[in-house]
Amino acid sequence: MLRYLPLILKNSLRNRKRTGLTIASIAVSFCLLGFLLAMYRVLFYGADPTPAQALRLITHHRVSLAQPMPASYEAKIASVPGVKAVTSWQWFGGVYKDARDPKNFFMRMAAEPDKVFQIFSEVQIAGDQKAAFQHDRAGCIAAKALADRLGWKLGQRIAIMGDIFPVNLELTLDGIFDTPDHVEMLIFNHDYLRESLPPGIRDIVSAFLVQAETPLDVPKVARAIDTMFDNSPAPTKSESERQFQLSFVSFLGNLKLFLMAICSAVTFTILLISGNTLSMAVRERVREIGILKTLGFTPGTILGIILGEAGAVTLAGGAIGCALAAAMCTALHNAVVGVQYLKILRVTPAIVALTLATAVVTGLVSALLPASRAARTPILASLRYTG
Repeated sequence: MLRYLPLILKNSLRNRKRTGLTIASIAVSFCLLGFLLAMYRVLFYGADPTPAQALRLITHHRVSLAQPMPASYEAKIASVPGVKAVTSWQWFGGVYKDARDPKNFFMRMAAEPDKVFQIFSEVQIAGDQKAAFQHDRAGCIAAKALADRLGWKLGQRIAIMGDIFPVNLELTLDGIFDTPDHVEMLIFNHDYLRESLPPGIRDIVSAFLVQAETPLDVPKVARAIDTMFDNSPAPTKSESERQFQLSFVSFLGNLKLFLMAICSAVTFTILLISGNTLSMAVRERVREIGILKTLGFTPGTILGIILGEAGAVTLAGGAIGCALAAAMCTALHNAVVGVQYLKILRVTPAIVALTLATAVVTGLVSALLPASRAARTPILASLRYTG
């Protein structure tokens, strides 16, 4: 069949305008398909957890993150067998400079300085900066990616106006840290926040970060913590960082089914587009196919040539679509800051292979019926065909 490749390519381009529009339509569809597959990979598989992440649990209220828990839970969690360390982990929210500018959005978390470095063991920070943060009540540390983006320097004063909490924070940047996943986050002293709050809301926390002794202890620790508070006014839910991140996605409903339904609809649309185009092309060439048969081309050869044309057109569209999907991922990563998922959003080789395979299979399936009819049409009927 390779010897007929020039003929396949020439026939594919015999109507350049129609072929170009077909490839463009298929490329747009496969661009959407590739982008959705990249999103599916990031949301439901993502990067493998680091050794430190494999030991961490996040404990929050079972009903909702908006529901607080008593700060006294920390001591009880620390007493659970298999727990190595635990710290309060409070989302502050607040406004940095102009809230309308998305570049000013980043994680602002309150934690205990003497424990946070133990739980985040992968954090890389200079020893003197670490000590300064641990001894400065109004100190904070920022991720290197965040500090570079906002132009922060050591010793800089950072003002954050409260929105969830009725307090404004005046923080001093004591250190700049880095992590393997280059997360953008600001961490400050939870005691400073607690002392700044009104008495009625000082002793509540939205979440606790828990470090287990070993990865094997993680599920046992999670069950033990949740069982401990089953009958309390504030029952808990303990889950890994990955599960915690996916819980935000679950607010949108069954997103996995939603993405798969869109992918299926896109594939079906491509099938209709290529099938319609190939049917038109075959109808235009019925007499030509009859002449090929008189020259000795077998029905199997004619079937292979037509299927090859379909595969070439859809493969070209799939390749262009993959390139467009990769460009979309890059553009989204550069345009939106502060969203950790987007840092690993890309069209991987596996996604490219799956997309191109889908393109070829879709092309072959869409062309199978018109190609079979053309291959089975008798020579005399083909030569008498007038369109």
